[in-house]
Amino acid sequence: MRCPRCQHGDDKVIDSRPSQEGESIRRRRECERCAHRFTTYERIESEMPLVVKRDGTRAPYSRDNILGGVRKACEKRPIASDRIAALVDDVERAVLDRGEPEVPSTFIGERVMERLRELDDVAYVRFASVYRSFRDAEDFLTELKHFLDKSR
Repeated sequence: MRCPRCQHGDDKVIDSRPSQEGESIRRRRECERCAHRFTTYERIESEMPLVVKRDGTRAPYSRDNILGGVRKACEKRPIASDRIAALVDDVERAVLDRGEPEVPSTFIGERVMERLRELDDVAYVRFASVYRSFRDAEDFLTELKHFLDKSR
């Protein structure tokens, strides 16, 4: 592991512990040259399915794509980054639990929306507006009404 500050290749592990339901190992490291401390995460590399997009094309599964979309929806909201990571972990687990070589992008999008609905109302509506490709204010109001009906 290279130090992010000085790029030196030797470091020592100061602390290791399981994180987020034991899905990964969090390691605190210290560079042996400049003493900079940084955190790394180690996780099991799973064989992820291909994602079948709405237009029928297939693409490799990308955790970063999901994380980016969720972060964008949660921007300027009081949501801790570990809760966002846990949401993405849950979605990823649901994808793996299907046990299929391909997964529709709609399956992933719906799982993200379910979890965002539980996490934060505003983030949910932001994500839904992009995911459902709202054309105008009427589409937005229809989704918002549907959301409010489910919340009651």
